[in-house]
Amino acid sequence: MATAFTFPGQGSQSVGMGRELAEAFPEARAVFEEVDEALGQKLSAIMWEGPDDVLTLTSNQQPALMAVSIAAIRAMEARGFSFTGKVAYVAGHSLGEYSALCAAGAFTLSDTARLLRIRGDAMQEAVPAGEGAMAAILGLDQDAVEAACREASARSACQIANDNGGGQIVISGTKAGVEDAARLCTERGAKRAIMLPVSAPFHSALMAPAAERMRAALAEAVIKAPVVPVVSNVAVAPSTDPKEIAARLVEQVTGRVRWRETVEWFGANGVGTLYEIGSGKVLSGLARRINRDIATVPVNTPTDVETALSALA
Repeated sequence: MATAFTFPGQGSQSVGMGRELAEAFPEARAVFEEVDEALGQKLSAIMWEGPDDVLTLTSNQQPALMAVSIAAIRAMEARGFSFTGKVAYVAGHSLGEYSALCAAGAFTLSDTARLLRIRGDAMQEAVPAGEGAMAAILGLDQDAVEAACREASARSACQIANDNGGGQIVISGTKAGVEDAARLCTERGAKRAIMLPVSAPFHSALMAPAAERMRAALAEAVIKAPVVPVVSNVAVAPSTDPKEIAARLVEQVTGRVRWRETVEWFGANGVGTLYEIGSGKVLSGLARRINRDIATVPVNTPTDVETALSALA
């Protein structure tokens, strides 16, 4: 059975993340130093010392999560790991797709940090604070959630942002649209509809200004063919073509994160183990609920790195 590496997105962060890697591996420490330099900011200090509300700012959270993922990868590579012949595919949840691309050599580390800072700023600025919202709908099938969003969006914008699997679908749009759709979902049998503490309506049409900013930024970025195919959020299909990768990253800003379908695609294409590289274990939990036949291995501590190296040797 094949192996794939996955990379987490927003919601996986925590104060202190990556510190153990930096203390255990000089290659990991060098990653955090390079990201700090690329951004002209001591982001690593925010990651390790907080405060939490500063770390969770979108413009900090995105490059910070990427840095932890790449720190783990660099530590593994310095100890003999190579993607060639070991990993069939990579994928990442939302911003994690940038981490996946960096890990697979499509972007340099510094460029990835700068692109994610632009992405975070652009997403935050696309909609005035308080006008957008997101909600998690639990225990209602996708068709029913889609119907509720269509009905609500006749009055105010709302759409599915993330199909995370395991009975969890996230909707996004205007505050009025999301509240309306959440109410409809509850009336139609959802176990819960939870308004999320986010600062913008990510992965919705309201992010169109941010998509245009990313189109311009990616047009100037150097994108190489990754050493292994990257399965994109919006297409659920692998690619190594730089132009196609850039187009999908632009589309991703307003498009749906099709994570359930991504894990299902892995299962249908011979992947038996998913390594989650970076902070937290969110993607491992989702994968287990989507396909119990796929093994999951979180890699976010020095011990995890050594375990992964042994398994992949």
